[in-house]
Amino acid sequence: MELENKNILVVGLARTGVSCARFLSERAARVTATDMRDESELADVQSELDSHNIRWVLGRHDETDFTSADLIVVSPGVPQNHPLLLKALSAGVEIISEIELSARFISAPLVAITGTNGKTTTTTLAGEIFKANGFTTYIGGNIGEPLTDLLESARPVDIVVAEISSFQLEWISSFRPKVAALLNLSEDHLDRYAGYQEYIDAKLRIFENQTGEDLAIVNRDDALVWKYAQGLKARLFPFSRKQELEEGIFHRDGVICYRHEGIEVRFPAADIKLKGVHNMENIMAAMACGLLTGCRPEETFAAARNFESLHHRMEFVRKVKGVSYYEDSKATNVGSVEKALESFDSITLIAGGKDKGGSYTPLVAPIQERVRHLILIGEAAERMQDELGALTDTHRATTLEEAVWLSAQLTASGGTVLMSPACSSFDMFRDYEERAQRFIAAVKAL
Repeated sequence: MELENKNILVVGLARTGVSCARFLSERAARVTATDMRDESELADVQSELDSHNIRWVLGRHDETDFTSADLIVVSPGVPQNHPLLLKALSAGVEIISEIELSARFISAPLVAITGTNGKTTTTTLAGEIFKANGFTTYIGGNIGEPLTDLLESARPVDIVVAEISSFQLEWISSFRPKVAALLNLSEDHLDRYAGYQEYIDAKLRIFENQTGEDLAIVNRDDALVWKYAQGLKARLFPFSRKQELEEGIFHRDGVICYRHEGIEVRFPAADIKLKGVHNMENIMAAMACGLLTGCRPEETFAAARNFESLHHRMEFVRKVKGVSYYEDSKATNVGSVEKALESFDSITLIAGGKDKGGSYTPLVAPIQERVRHLILIGEAAERMQDELGALTDTHRATTLEEAVWLSAQLTASGGTVLMSPACSSFDMFRDYEERAQRFIAAVKAL
């Protein structure tokens, strides 16, 4: 891909956009960077890129920049139906995402992981598995560093492991991972997409350019994932925690069994540190990524066995008067909460936040079966009470601290308090990390 002297517009100056602007400038492109935030809000970004030849258009977007560009690189936070992007398309301008740009320059094999839930855990664990097997590994994408940071560093790597979001997949054209994994599908980001199917279609694009030489790791237990997997060109490799597979990786009777091309390897699951039934799926998917691309069984399982929970995903906080408190602030959609509820009985669930537009129906059965008390907070509380409140003993709290205090009054010894919101955090907090820290502080104050 020739970049020198090309007129390239970078839209959006969060971490990904900054990395793209820097990389493109260093490749002698004529870069214009635009963001609706103004100079005062982006002073640090301008200072960081001060040595680069970049034209800034801040606090506004100019239509001419879009329609006259040779190429537009869009940050994931910019919606696909942005009016100026549509005008650029009409003018014949090529629009790509950062992962598309990066993939055109990355020569190492690419392992790409997506899904509604579990992406970060699976991607991080897969990276650790490759490292444990001696591969020089870059872990990035939607997690940690943008892929363009790797290009900028020019350091040689054996393999690239990337978490990929639906937003990043919207503007791909030739992006082709050697191994692509789809962990699960459930309603999410319906505040961005016109409907559930549009979100699903975006996720499925991870397989779009694969061929029969590539591998697709898919969840056999997820009916939607398995349905759409049937039409893929790549070789299917399923994982399951519910059924035995002739070809694939599955969990049964305390053993993880890997079967591939007539070879069977068994791993005892009892000593695995990462708890939660949903994490068994993440572990199997990550192990499959490694084992299918040359990793040795012993080192692969050692990395999986010793891997511990990431922050804000089913993280144990403390036990008070016989009650265990868990923080799951990263559970910003219904599917994630559904899996979290499978891991406990006698639950007091703290949920709510900024509603994302999806259905709460998948939570009906697990709440009826496992949730003794439901405490609702945030903008979504009223809607959640209307749809879920009659299923169990339900309460409202005006703050997260009040919800924690109330949970301590309601929960009997032996029970579990789980903060798993099913919503984003932006109504009450800066982000899910601030929500997590506020919960942890409230629990420690009990």
